[in-house]
Amino acid sequence: MIIIGINAYHADSSAAIFVDGKMIAAIEEERFRRVKHWAGFPTLAIAFCLQEAGVSYADVDYFAIGRDPKAKLFSKLKYLAANPSGSLAVIRDRLNNSKKVASIEKELSILSSLPEASFADKVKNIEHHRSHLASAFFASPFEEAACLSIDGSGDFSTTMTATGRGNDITVLQSVDFPHSIGIFYTAFTQLLGFPHYGDEYKVMGMAPYGQPKYLNLLHDVVKLTDDGLFKLDLDYFRKGTSGVISYGDDHIPMVAPMFSEVMADKFGKQRAKDEPLSQHHMDLAASVQRMTEEVLFHLLNHLHRKTGLSRVCIAGGVAQNSVANGKITRNTGFREVYIPSAGHDAGISMGAALYVQHQLLKVPRQEPIYSAYTGSRYTNEEIAAVLQEKSIAFTQMEDAQLYDKVTECLIGGGVVGWMSGRAEFGPRALGGRSIIADPRRSDAKALLNGKIKRRESFRPFAPSILKEHVADYFELDEPVPFMEKVFPIRKEKQDIIPAVTHVDGTGRLQTVDRLVSPRYYALIEAFYNKTGVPILLNTSFNENEPIVNRPEEAIDCFLRTQMDMLVMENIVVSRK
Repeated sequence: MIIIGINAYHADSSAAIFVDGKMIAAIEEERFRRVKHWAGFPTLAIAFCLQEAGVSYADVDYFAIGRDPKAKLFSKLKYLAANPSGSLAVIRDRLNNSKKVASIEKELSILSSLPEASFADKVKNIEHHRSHLASAFFASPFEEAACLSIDGSGDFSTTMTATGRGNDITVLQSVDFPHSIGIFYTAFTQLLGFPHYGDEYKVMGMAPYGQPKYLNLLHDVVKLTDDGLFKLDLDYFRKGTSGVISYGDDHIPMVAPMFSEVMADKFGKQRAKDEPLSQHHMDLAASVQRMTEEVLFHLLNHLHRKTGLSRVCIAGGVAQNSVANGKITRNTGFREVYIPSAGHDAGISMGAALYVQHQLLKVPRQEPIYSAYTGSRYTNEEIAAVLQEKSIAFTQMEDAQLYDKVTECLIGGGVVGWMSGRAEFGPRALGGRSIIADPRRSDAKALLNGKIKRRESFRPFAPSILKEHVADYFELDEPVPFMEKVFPIRKEKQDIIPAVTHVDGTGRLQTVDRLVSPRYYALIEAFYNKTGVPILLNTSFNENEPIVNRPEEAIDCFLRTQMDMLVMENIVVSRK
């Protein structure tokens, strides 16, 4: 049985392939196109998946599309009828986008040179949030769990709760567009002067610098309801028909302003592009983050009471809020939480395939997915050939010598680009495509921003920690394989690892497992043996671009920045 999952004509376009129940490959299209959040049809990602599995289009039994244009059709029409004053251009854009999703057979026919009719019974449209739910539950280690999907919007839903048991996901409740915590967070992200798609993480990083002084005012914007859900006061937001997210011919997501004049009047006008961040902005960020957490805990506590279950699986764009995720077991009745590596919309491809595989076809569930390493990989020979073609000197080393060389560079204050094994599926670098540094250095953050990242000073860097040592450094000891949670760092350890300790004494950790990430684990272990600290500072291997995918991109990033060392598999390039 071969199933390809696809997220198409939607931000973070991607593809995933399952063969006989096991995920063989999954990757975002942006890694090939080199355009962040690319939103067209994932032609190159599908080709990569087919190549990794060693199969052709003709061999695929099902193509699962994480979008269903027919979902909640009556609700969509009712909303448009009630809001006729919006932009006709936006409505036309959405209709055209839906038509593209509805004609996947034609797209596959063009790509494969096979007759369109040969795909007629192979394409399965899976609703957006059911795909999110499946990406979390069917990949989890749980036989039974509560489930939550929560994001901006998809197929006219913004939130969906469910239970998962064995091979079945049963939907319990949903919230319709435009009542959306994703839209709420994005609107305030824009008001705070961050206008681009995906900028919400900047507000999350800024929030600890402020106090939630405006929380009471935000209770007027978001109302928690007795049924465990929520509603927005829509006066604070532009009508959805005036444009939320649109996609041009370049397939780059464009976010129209989501806040209304009412919001700007009450919370302050939009911060200008070059306007310095004030304490007001930081306090507003803290308030928005706290309100989002209140909504999440409200949803989850109701879901816990309703289901009586102690485990929960979460996906969707809001599931990328690692600060909120790290507080779930302390603020709800749930004791175990699973969030996939691609909890955002790229994970729709994986989820749609899993939904078809388990919910529709009843294929037995496989081992839980704890590895995000499903992307591109390159051999030492391939890497050496690229470097030789570019006339760049390099040294090839055995593993033990390599770990010694890299850790000495880190201890000496160096910044290292680390490309090892397969690329990660999802927005986090997890030791496959990472930039690493010594977490003990108080100047590491400034070094990284000065040499490479050039990003806002308030954004933290993350600690990768050997999983056996989590309790020694963090107040909570839970598995965090995908850097999806933020935990408090023990006070007595904060001065030891200042480079990865945020202003509020927390860190967005990745627990590194020897069985899942053997080479990255060995590198951190080598650093631990020399320093007594089982942690490395880890950030994504990129510079204002998608995470590097090929050796060529890693080399280019190394050459145009002041990185001290580049490691690709066993090959080392050092600056003289």
